[in-house]
Amino acid sequence: MSDTGERHFPALLELTLSRFREFYREPGTVFWAFGFPMLLALGLGLAFRERSVPLARVGAEPGDREAVEFVEQLLSAGLVESELLGADEIGAALTSGRLDLVLQSGAEGLVYRFDPERAEGRGARLAVDDALQRLAGRADAFATSDVGMQSRTRYIDFLFPGILGMTLMSSCVWGVGYTLVLARKRRLLKRLAATPMRRTDFLLGVFLSRLLFLGLEVLMFLGFGYLVFDIALRGSVLTVGVVAFAGAAAFSALALVVAARVASVEAANGWLNLITLPMWMLSGIFFSYERFPEALHAPIRLLPLTALNDGLRAVINDGAGFVGVAPELLVMSVWAVGGFLVARWRFVWQ
Repeated sequence: MSDTGERHFPALLELTLSRFREFYREPGTVFWAFGFPMLLALGLGLAFRERSVPLARVGAEPGDREAVEFVEQLLSAGLVESELLGADEIGAALTSGRLDLVLQSGAEGLVYRFDPERAEGRGARLAVDDALQRLAGRADAFATSDVGMQSRTRYIDFLFPGILGMTLMSSCVWGVGYTLVLARKRRLLKRLAATPMRRTDFLLGVFLSRLLFLGLEVLMFLGFGYLVFDIALRGSVLTVGVVAFAGAAAFSALALVVAARVASVEAANGWLNLITLPMWMLSGIFFSYERFPEALHAPIRLLPLTALNDGLRAVINDGAGFVGVAPELLVMSVWAVGGFLVARWRFVWQ
């Protein structure tokens, strides 16, 4: 190793260790990095836990004898949940979602009242009509059979990697960017500027100190998911670690870009929120970004959080290897390298 390398490596090591000590000596920071993501996953997992398919909620007016008889047939077959309501309550029950379908007798036969904009209403209408037609003796035009298949991916299986990606983004962006701005505001960077320290060493030290917790954070989160929600890791731990490392590098680099010149906490809050909030909405944490118009899919996939979430889901849920997540790794690597170079170019001590 050259004299220059020997001279700067201890500086980089000391900077990394000092940031590491600053992190674990702050209980609140440790909670937000480790405790809060698990509490969030627990709450959402319990709220969206797997349940049996709910029965259609069907109503009728007590005075409508024909409709009540149809409802009783469905109830005796165990096909619906029912409620008898007055004429003035029926409309409110449909619009509020309390009922999915209302049966009424009409001059030309049975009338179905439902909201066609609600999937529950459309489903109830089809299921109830099919059940009543069969109970009345309708014969099918040709024979059919059903084969039940359980979906491999529950909602919690989709949600869990998204929360892990969101946690890595938040802890890196705020843990790196916000802390660096505070150090500039307190004039700590001004003191460091008087030392023979390279900007590269300082920025790398801030970055590496955050990554020291990365492995523990990911392992604890995966273990929590396995024990509480039975989430199996179908890919390798190494692949998950590489994907998480690439994501953390990309977000840390973005945080360094923001903190390279910003001197006030208020401005830092605004810029960091500007970075994170769009990705919270677009990058598929709680629902798939494919719900957005197709023209937006390609730009959304270029966001670092989208690449991280897609990569984590591919490894955890589908067992993908390095080749399978290569596009996502490339996107995150470009953000990481490009962001660090921009941060190094823009960085000022005070």
